[in-house]
Amino acid sequence: MANTPPPVGADLLDRSAEDPPRPDDRIDDARHDEENRLKPEYVRAVQAALEADEKATVYALVEPLHPADIADLFELLERDERTRLAAAITDLMTGEVVAELNDYVREEMMDALPAAAVASIAEQLEYDDAVQLLEDLDAPERQAVLDELDAEDRHAIESALAYPEETAGRLMSRDFVAVPEHLTVGNLIDFLRDNGDLPDNFWEVFVVDHAHHPLGTCQLSWILRTPRSVPLADVMQRDQTLIPVTMDQEEVALMFQKYGLISAAVVDGSGRLVGQMTVDDVVHIISEEAQEDTMLLSGAGEGDINEPIRDAYKARVRWLLANLLTASVASTVISQFEDKIAAMVALAVLMPIVAGIGGNAGTQTLAVTVRALATNQLTSANTFRAIRREVSIALLNGTTVAVVIGFVVSALFANTMLGAVIALAMMCNIMIAGLAGVVVPLTLERLRIDPAIASSIFVTMTTDSMGFLVFLGLAVAFGLV
Repeated sequence: MANTPPPVGADLLDRSAEDPPRPDDRIDDARHDEENRLKPEYVRAVQAALEADEKATVYALVEPLHPADIADLFELLERDERTRLAAAITDLMTGEVVAELNDYVREEMMDALPAAAVASIAEQLEYDDAVQLLEDLDAPERQAVLDELDAEDRHAIESALAYPEETAGRLMSRDFVAVPEHLTVGNLIDFLRDNGDLPDNFWEVFVVDHAHHPLGTCQLSWILRTPRSVPLADVMQRDQTLIPVTMDQEEVALMFQKYGLISAAVVDGSGRLVGQMTVDDVVHIISEEAQEDTMLLSGAGEGDINEPIRDAYKARVRWLLANLLTASVASTVISQFEDKIAAMVALAVLMPIVAGIGGNAGTQTLAVTVRALATNQLTSANTFRAIRREVSIALLNGTTVAVVIGFVVSALFANTMLGAVIALAMMCNIMIAGLAGVVVPLTLERLRIDPAIASSIFVTMTTDSMGFLVFLGLAVAFGLV
């Protein structure tokens, strides 16, 4: 076996320098490093084989890949190539691959498959992944897939789909271990060893009463270190974090971060244990929410390169048009000083500096405030303290920048008064920027508008228009023009 040649195309797969190609071996963990992605020449080889309709070659190229890398390969191909690739590697299109696909690519692939094929893939997945697979389908298509599932799977998925999107009920896993309180540690160990229908991975056992209400938890490490004769009631931890099925996923993630949880019980409206959230689900939520907030803050929609052009256009153009309207406010301010600017060209040269630095200062404060709101660090209880803090920081920053710009402009234009004017204007605008950066998102939050979506437009409008107004107004007030 040592002399077995590597599979076709194995030399085109990225590997680290210390890890040379090995025959018939899946790509190891090093393949997932940022520097070890699918090589362009490998992707081109797959595309060439698809173009030539050489299915055997395509299969041989793709077969060694890890499921996550197969998903990456789909995302690197054109839309028509994805369909042909799926047809060429039918038995490699496992639930693991589908679960790793980008949302848009997965939806596109599911639309192209018959209901029976989608149902077959769903049956390979954990319930939470199967729910994510079906929730994006149109109602008739989703029902057709549900009709292909067996009764138990269909009931579990339909129950999850009944909960609102992005709640614990949608995301929870229904695979968990729950036992009654009257067992001993020995009874529990025997149950775990003899039961062949347990989840593949779990870290704790939930202890419940006769009505299936959670009473406590037992970590596997405790169970293994405790004598068999000890009752579970004596070793279990009764204090536990319970997650309502209707809790928003952001709140779930914050709870896991705050209390350092690995898993937590999910309960329905009557307090019955219906599922569990695990840390791997929460890591995905944190990543997804962070990316979403970043894209919303820039007005770039979901920011997914696989997002349809029409959807991306709709998401971006409305904020560009809104920005066009807010930019006109700054233009109106400038037009009121048109003759003054013409009389002193230096004003036109320096205006963008005042507005630009103010905009950057506002963006810094805005980023901190939006993050604090998202993580519940900023609430009505500490609003005024947060405002005082940001204004204090703005005062220090404004003073520093004002001194520097004042000396530079005085020396560059040989005009001390102009240096004083721009220094004072810079300090005022940075102070305004600091105040706007915290007040605008707080106001939007009170109005139940996502501050990550619209804050940047209003903050930029404020810093631009007020920067021009203060600078030009002071120039007139101090008799420069």
